[in-house]
Amino acid sequence: MSTTSVILADAEYLVRVGLNHILEKQSNVEVLGAVADEQGLFDLMAAKPAHVIILDYNQSNNLTVESILKLRKVYPNTGILVVSADNEKESIYGVLEAGVTSFLTKSCNEKEILEGIQAAAKQQRYFCRKVMDYVFERSFSTTTDDDCAPTPLTEREIEVVKLVAKGLIAKEIASELGLSTHTIYTHRKNIMRKLKINTATELVLYAVNNGLAN
Repeated sequence: MSTTSVILADAEYLVRVGLNHILEKQSNVEVLGAVADEQGLFDLMAAKPAHVIILDYNQSNNLTVESILKLRKVYPNTGILVVSADNEKESIYGVLEAGVTSFLTKSCNEKEILEGIQAAAKQQRYFCRKVMDYVFERSFSTTTDDDCAPTPLTEREIEVVKLVAKGLIAKEIASELGLSTHTIYTHRKNIMRKLKINTATELVLYAVNNGLAN
């Protein structure tokens, strides 16, 4: 198994120590160093380029969204995993639009952190539940703008998509919506046909991509 190199960038000492404690136990992850501000991050990246940077951008005068934009420009092949306490929807949307593909809150668990690192290393999308909910909210919100193309899905189909993305099986979705399991299967079949996709994973990725494109 190949090793993923990581740099920790967070202004909070306890966060840096905590993340390092989690990662130092992993045989397939190597922490190259931990920094508290943007200058330290770029200095360390110049000396020891990492596969993944774990970063909290919500730290004025230390690490910001501008830091992410600079990283995307200078190190386009480096994965960025945001682990932040930010709960503001609009600023989270801005970070996603800046090129971040993996985003966790600071209430995430060890499993999510490790999975997020591997996803970021592959430039794949990985979001915690709260961020995923924000993305869905933006993806499928009703709009009256004439230049915004409407989703091809009905409101009911959108409800089904949201529940599929939360990991519910057909029987659970049926119970949640007060429908029969057969009806849920029919909705899923129609959704897949409309979106020209074949799996639930592709369905979630479609929703994420649709939200980021708005």
